[in-house]
Amino acid sequence: MKKDTLEQYIAKNTDKYFTHTKNIVEQNGDKTVVYAFFIRKPTVYACKIAIDFLKQVALDLNFQVNIYENFQEGDKVGAGAPLFYVQGSFTYLSELETLLLQKIGLPCLSAWHSYMMSKYLPNVAFISMVARHCTGEEMLRLCEYGVSTGSKSAQKEGTKGFIGGSTDLCADLFNTSGGLGTMPHSLIGYAGSTLDAAKMYVDSVNAKAMTVLVDYFGKEITDAIEVCSHFHEMAESGNLSVRLDTHGGRYAEFLDYDSSYQIIEKNVKNAFHNYKDQEQIQFLTGMGVSAASIFHMREQLNKHNFHKVKIVASSGFNLKKCALMADVKAPIDVIGTGSVIPPVWSDTYATADIISYNNTLSVKQGREFLIQAWNKHEQ
Repeated sequence: MKKDTLEQYIAKNTDKYFTHTKNIVEQNGDKTVVYAFFIRKPTVYACKIAIDFLKQVALDLNFQVNIYENFQEGDKVGAGAPLFYVQGSFTYLSELETLLLQKIGLPCLSAWHSYMMSKYLPNVAFISMVARHCTGEEMLRLCEYGVSTGSKSAQKEGTKGFIGGSTDLCADLFNTSGGLGTMPHSLIGYAGSTLDAAKMYVDSVNAKAMTVLVDYFGKEITDAIEVCSHFHEMAESGNLSVRLDTHGGRYAEFLDYDSSYQIIEKNVKNAFHNYKDQEQIQFLTGMGVSAASIFHMREQLNKHNFHKVKIVASSGFNLKKCALMADVKAPIDVIGTGSVIPPVWSDTYATADIISYNNTLSVKQGREFLIQAWNKHEQ
C-alpha cells in the first residue's frame, strides 16, 4: 500500500484521540516509547497477525520498531501478563494502538477456548463452525487463526483438537484442503426426508464419507437408523456419522425428563449426587443435545449393530458443557462449535499502556506490573 494511502487508512480506522495525540507529538517533539500489550483474562499467545501487521506498516512507512515477545505462539499466558512490548516512535505508534488491539484480543481468547475445549475432551475431534458468527472475512480469519493456534498447542499435549473449520477461506490454518461439513438443515427440508437428503449428497459429490443431520423432523433415532441401514457399507466402514443438533426447546426423539434421568442414572455413577448446578442438570437431562440424548443415540446405534457409526454433537458446546461431557464420558466422536468461541465478547478486550518515554519509566497508577517484565529485556 502506498504511504499516503496507508496513512489515510490508519487515521480513518483508529480512535480519534490517537490521531490528536499524533498531531500534538509532531508539533511538540517526538519521543521513543515502549508499549506493553496485555489481556486481563488467561489466554493463549496468538499474536502473529498483529505483529506481522506492525512490521509491514513500519516497513511501508519507513520507521524503526523493536518488538520484544514474552511468549511463543501457543504458549499459555496468565491474566494480565504482558504479551509483548513495542519500542519506537510515539508519532508513528500512537495511531496504531487501535489496529493492533483489534488483532490481539479475538485470536488470543479464541486460542484459549479451543485449547481448553481440546484439553477437556482429548479424544474428541472438534470442527470450528464460527464463520456464521463473524462479521466478515477479517474477523473470521482472526478467530480461526486463534482457534488453530490453541488447538495446535493442545495437540502437542496429545489431544485430537480442532481438525478443521467450516470454510475454504481458513482451511490452510488447519492444513485441510477445504472447509468441513456435509449438509445444513435446509437441504433436508428441500429433499423432504433425511434419507433423501443423504442420497442427494452422495450422488452430487460422489461422497465416500458423510455426516447426516438427524434432528430436522424430530426423529433423531428413526432417521439415523434409516440412513445407516440404507448406507450400510459406509456405516460398516466407519465413514458414516450422525449429527445431533436438537433444538434447545424440545427433547430428542423418545426422550423426556424421566427417561433422560434414567439413562443418566444407568450410564453415569452418582451423577445426581455430583451435579447440583441447574445448568449442569440441563446439560445432563434437559432438552436439546444433552448427555442423555448422546448416550441414547449410541445405545440405539449399537442395538442395530451400527457400532462404527460416529456421533457428532453440536449446539452450545461451551467450556462448561465440554467439561461436563468429559466428566460423564459421553460417547461423542466429534463436536461442532462456533458461537462460544469465545462466548463473551467483552473477554476479547485487549489493551495497551506506554511504560517508557525516552528511557524514563512511567505508567499509569495500577499498571506498574507491566514494567517488571520489561526490565528483563533492558538487561
